[in-house]
Amino acid sequence: MKSFDIIAFDADDTLWHSEDRFSAGEQHFVELVAPYAPEGVDVKAALTAVERKNLSVLGYGVKAFGLSAVEAAISITNGAVPVSVIEKLMDMVRAHLTEAVRLLPHVPEVLAHVGRHYPLALITKGDLIHQTHKVQTSGLEHHFAHVEILLEKDPDTYAKVFTRMGVAPDRVCMVGNSVRSDILPVMALGGTAVHVPYPLLWELEHVDHDEHFADLDSISLLPAWLGVA
Repeated sequence: MKSFDIIAFDADDTLWHSEDRFSAGEQHFVELVAPYAPEGVDVKAALTAVERKNLSVLGYGVKAFGLSAVEAAISITNGAVPVSVIEKLMDMVRAHLTEAVRLLPHVPEVLAHVGRHYPLALITKGDLIHQTHKVQTSGLEHHFAHVEILLEKDPDTYAKVFTRMGVAPDRVCMVGNSVRSDILPVMALGGTAVHVPYPLLWELEHVDHDEHFADLDSISLLPAWLGVA
């Protein structure tokens, strides 16, 4: 059994599906807006550029995506996008906000098993209201001694979180799907990180790196990696 004081988990695309819904939303955006865009405009790339520009103001999550989508629709089409398209974009965002949490395979049993050997924490980022709702309706909240919903995941923010938890960074193991957000910042503090990739990764989460870390094909392999199978 590996020696850690706490095992921390990311939420979106680690415990439940998320990016597949955003990917479908981006495709729907392209279908709705492309007919009104000037010839030659890459509608998807333009949306991503607006999202990147707005990160420091809007942060992450469905609401941020929705506001960026409306802004992008207007700017891409030079204001020619009809109100009916904006309404459809808003309907899409509302549906995303109100859909039920869709757990990834093996998650409940892995949390229950690992939780018998270590305290667990949930560390996610995004919109406070939406993420809180997902945590509370997921059926998983009872597994976690700590739940943290952050605006950003960087070394300084993780350091503050670990201080609040009363745990040294080198005694933490972080499990997540994003190398940029879940793996590298924790490793920068001297912590351990386990990468469990999701089939889709948001373009703005891609990062170049040469660090080495544990990489598991499925969260179901985590207990064996920890030595508690």
